[in-house]
Amino acid sequence: MPKLAYLGPEGTFTEEALRILAPGAERLPSTNVPAALEAVRRGQADGAVVPLENSLEGAITTTLDELARGESLLINAELLLPVEFSLLARPGTEIAHIKRVFTHPAAITQCRNFIARELPDAVVVAAPSTAAAAQEVALPGSPYDAAIAARIAGEHYGLVELAGGIGDRPDTVTRFVQVSRPGPLPEPTGADRTSLVAFLADDHPGALLEMLTEFSVRGVNLSRIESRPTGDGIGRYFFHFDFEGHVADARVGEAVSGLHRICSRVRFLGSYPRADALSPQIKRGTRDDDFAEAASWLDRIRTGRV
Repeated sequence: MPKLAYLGPEGTFTEEALRILAPGAERLPSTNVPAALEAVRRGQADGAVVPLENSLEGAITTTLDELARGESLLINAELLLPVEFSLLARPGTEIAHIKRVFTHPAAITQCRNFIARELPDAVVVAAPSTAAAAQEVALPGSPYDAAIAARIAGEHYGLVELAGGIGDRPDTVTRFVQVSRPGPLPEPTGADRTSLVAFLADDHPGALLEMLTEFSVRGVNLSRIESRPTGDGIGRYFFHFDFEGHVADARVGEAVSGLHRICSRVRFLGSYPRADALSPQIKRGTRDDDFAEAASWLDRIRTGRV
């Protein structure tokens, strides 16, 4: 039975994602994303499940930065989890009596309309996680009257749901990834995603365009690009890329090789099945057979067989 670390405590959306991705795994709650990933690097866990991006809030920058630094880890699976927030409180609490609410900053942003409409006089305080908020509210003598968290948190900590589905956007989803120490990659499925981090060799006009061209000329479709500061000064960045296909595909492998030639460093983060199972539209001339035929043709002319 594998042991998987996750953003804890019990009752987070991350735990819910872990239960779906690896229902038989032993769960190891961690205080934050860096701690979950460090547990994998130190061998305290076989892998970790962490949030990567949210359809409303965008990238989870802590996760992006942690995957780019430290010992390499590989993504081997992903999950798109619908995010549904609930207002949770101790039994006997009424919404009209709520004066202090505890929740994660992302939940505050995503439930802004509900808070303004139903809790206009309440003070909302930021918590380390939605589950930590629920855990605190459940304590006798807690200074908080309610938490905004996942319904699963209420089940863990004995809170009742005063209102469900309180997010401003009912279609909000969070993308979670399962990571492990480097090892064999998942086999190509025809509906895969590849992730990597690329560092500029130097800052010059067209530097980003040069990287994007490596994908464009080979028909590789980007699904996400994020710039993050290197920490070495203002204006110095590295880039996270997600794109369609598996590194075993000729077009993807050549694009990754091209980046390796022009960048100071490329960190490969994995090729793995897409959660939505969508297959890419492959342009004419960029299929594996096309690359193989072109290589064969080049070999012939190099040996004078024109």
